[in-house]
Amino acid sequence: MDFLRRLMRHNDAGIALSAGLLFVGCALSSESFLSAYNLFNISRIVAFSVLVALAQALVLVAGGMNLSVGAIGGLATITTGYCIQVLGLPGWLAALVALGIGGAAGWVNGVIITRLQINSFIATLATLFVFTGLVHGFSEGYAYTDIPREFTFLGRQKFLGLSNLFWTMGLVLLATHYAFRHTVFGRRLLATGGNQEAARLAGINTDRMILLSHVLSGGVGALAAVLWVSRMGSAQPATGKDWLITSFAVAIVGGTGLAGGRISALGLLLGAVIIVLIKNGLVMLEANVYYEQAFLGSIILLAVVVSRVRDLYGGRGGG
Repeated sequence: MDFLRRLMRHNDAGIALSAGLLFVGCALSSESFLSAYNLFNISRIVAFSVLVALAQALVLVAGGMNLSVGAIGGLATITTGYCIQVLGLPGWLAALVALGIGGAAGWVNGVIITRLQINSFIATLATLFVFTGLVHGFSEGYAYTDIPREFTFLGRQKFLGLSNLFWTMGLVLLATHYAFRHTVFGRRLLATGGNQEAARLAGINTDRMILLSHVLSGGVGALAAVLWVSRMGSAQPATGKDWLITSFAVAIVGGTGLAGGRISALGLLLGAVIIVLIKNGLVMLEANVYYEQAFLGSIILLAVVVSRVRDLYGGRGGG
């Protein structure tokens, strides 16, 4: 029992061990796994997975959830393409507009939840359909493909063998770690998710914390979308449709508390590595791709059980 308690309190170590064993297993099972191209490709996918999961985790840590993560990503994607191709805006300005749209969409979620006192599941389920409808209605199902080559620098180039997207994601995770470890805002957000009533009695404006968590979630989701456009060289209206399961899988496997009050930047990275390696391994083993969703669902279920046990024997916190 003491061993179990110690293991649960060192969550990142357990996730790191799992990721390490999985990496070694993949390397031994396939000669092409350690090829430069495969590692570059894995680093790109990990970067996107982390950002999508962070968008979810920022709401989970406050005690809620965001089912519209992918739909917000779709909004930001179409915004980026429209601003560049139709309005002729430079890439950096189009990206800023997209980030603003993502933050605004998150603000809408937050207002519905805090002002109207609607459960986050119901609220974001509704806005998922609203935002998705706006994406397809505005774009009429067409992609914006006239994306200048200079805008794809982050998405297609690499540094030290890893995608530029990976290093960008690393900076975002460092900022996340600092925010939850060393800022008043981060501690208040953790307190809100840990025990909302206690946080309110301690003088924390919990509604404001929840609102800001959704704004940040929308902003990070939009950032993932902008980087996706940079990678693909086009803005597709279907972007984000498969983000929801990834956002939960990586966040939960990475140790984010489903009941709120716990998040780990390192855990998100390790969780993404685990999920991506499993997907990569299935491809290399030529497994039936139709079983991928079943594998991910099973992983989420297992992670939920582990999260529950961790809540019983471990602690909460951020980093």
